[in-house]
Amino acid sequence: MELTVLGCSGSYGSPPFGACSGYLVRGGGAAVWVDCGSGTLPHLQQHARVEELSAVVLTHQHPDHCADIYGLHVLMRYGLERSGLPVFAPEGVEERLGALVDGWGDTFDWKVVGDGDAVQLGDLGLRFSRTDHPPPTYAVEATADGKRMVYTADTGPDWTVGAFGDGADLVLSEATYQEGHKGVEWHLSAGEAGRAAREAGASRLILTHLWPQVDPLESVRQGTEAFGEPVTLATPHLVTRV
Repeated sequence: MELTVLGCSGSYGSPPFGACSGYLVRGGGAAVWVDCGSGTLPHLQQHARVEELSAVVLTHQHPDHCADIYGLHVLMRYGLERSGLPVFAPEGVEERLGALVDGWGDTFDWKVVGDGDAVQLGDLGLRFSRTDHPPPTYAVEATADGKRMVYTADTGPDWTVGAFGDGADLVLSEATYQEGHKGVEWHLSAGEAGRAAREAGASRLILTHLWPQVDPLESVRQGTEAFGEPVTLATPHLVTRV
């Protein structure tokens, strides 16, 4: 299984992280675009042909996780003239986002997911878990080729990656803030991300969704101290084997 970071800036696009949240997960004969944050569609096309996508996952309705679904809609409907791409999202997201385009037509096959739901795309399995974030938001576990990855989406500390069970090969965790400087409680600090991954017995940790105004090196330091092993900082176009 392979993870490609398409964007990793928290809440709005800004240097050095560029585009907002978006990730390409390949494994088990499937290719899934997880979160379509603003600025990620051009990056996606540098790593995959849109025709190769097996599905899209939107973890929640905040624009930094879904805005580029509109560009994908235009590309598929008028450029590629394709229809029926599965889009997994929380209840109500299809209608809420669709208001801006006066309906989606048949471009996407919207599928509602909820807490504990599981889907199979070829030999790639996905599971969803409701996180500690105000709108309905779902973390995603991806399993393929004997490997397991957990993406936290957006969450506060009242949810943990251990909800999927211990021992993930890779945790991709939001780490918006730093210790002592949390703007809101429904996001994690780098230290909280590290502790949660350590307690769940994760083998590796990648920090993403950093608030653009924080020092990324300090986030890496705090995350590493809490995790107990060196952590990786997500950067656009980072490709890693799970």
